[in-house]
Amino acid sequence: MSAAGNAAARARAWLHEVQATVCDVFDPCEFGTVVRATRYPGYFDFNIVRIERDPRMSVEALVAFADKALAEHAHRRIDFELADVAEPLRASFAPYGYASERLVWMRHETARPDVPGGIAIEEVPYDTVRPLRLGWFAEDFPEAQLGGHLAEAREVGLRLGARVFAVMDGGDPLGYAQLDGLGQSAEITQVYVRADHRGRGIGTALTCAAIDAAGDVDELWIVGDDEGRPKDLYARLGFRPVWTMVELLRLPQRPEGGT
Repeated sequence: MSAAGNAAARARAWLHEVQATVCDVFDPCEFGTVVRATRYPGYFDFNIVRIERDPRMSVEALVAFADKALAEHAHRRIDFELADVAEPLRASFAPYGYASERLVWMRHETARPDVPGGIAIEEVPYDTVRPLRLGWFAEDFPEAQLGGHLAEAREVGLRLGARVFAVMDGGDPLGYAQLDGLGQSAEITQVYVRADHRGRGIGTALTCAAIDAAGDVDELWIVGDDEGRPKDLYARLGFRPVWTMVELLRLPQRPEGGT
C-alpha cells in the first residue's frame, strides 16, 4: 500500500475505533455496515449507514435501505467512505431531503508555526462552554429540534476523554476547542468561536492550544469541510489531508403543524 493509501486507511481506522467505542450495533451488509448507538438515538454521527465499498445501487435504493436500517431514528445519515463513489450521486440525494458535505480528514505532521500572543486560553470544565454548543447547533442545524442532543454529546465526549479549551471574557466563553482521545491517538473534534468575535485569531489560538495539549500522541486528527476555508487554516498549522469522505444527512422531520 502506498504511503497515501496507508494514511487514509489509518484515518478510517481511527473513525471506526471511535464508533466502536460509542456504538453497540454493527450490522454488516453487502457494501458496508449499519452502525448504531441505541443509547444515543438522536446523535447523528453514531447512527449511520456506513458505505465502505461501491454499493452499485441506485440512489432510490440506497434511500430505501437507509429508511429501513435507521427506522428507529428520526434522522437519516449515510456516510460514503469513498468520495469518488459518492460524488456522482450527491445531487440526486437532494430531492429526498438529504444535504451533503465533503469532509477531509487531516493528520498533524509538521510543527505548528508560532502565532501572535495576547489571547489567553484556559482549560475549562466541559459544561463551561454550553452556551457556545447551543449556538453551534443553531448555526449548523437551524431547522432541527435540539432534543436531547447536548446531553448525548456530553456523555459521549466524556467517554472519549474530552478536554475543553476556551477563551473567556469574565464568565462568558467566546470560543472553544475540544480534544478527544483514545489510546495513543487524538482528534480535535470541535473548534467554534462566537460569531461576534470571529476574525480576531481566536480560532487559530484555540486550535494551537489543542495541538499543544495533545502532546506526543502517535496521531492527531482534525476534520474540515473540503469545500470550505477551515482546511486552509489547518494546513497552515501543520495538518495534511489524507482522506476524503462524503456525509449525507437528512434532518429529523418536524411534526405536522410544528414550529
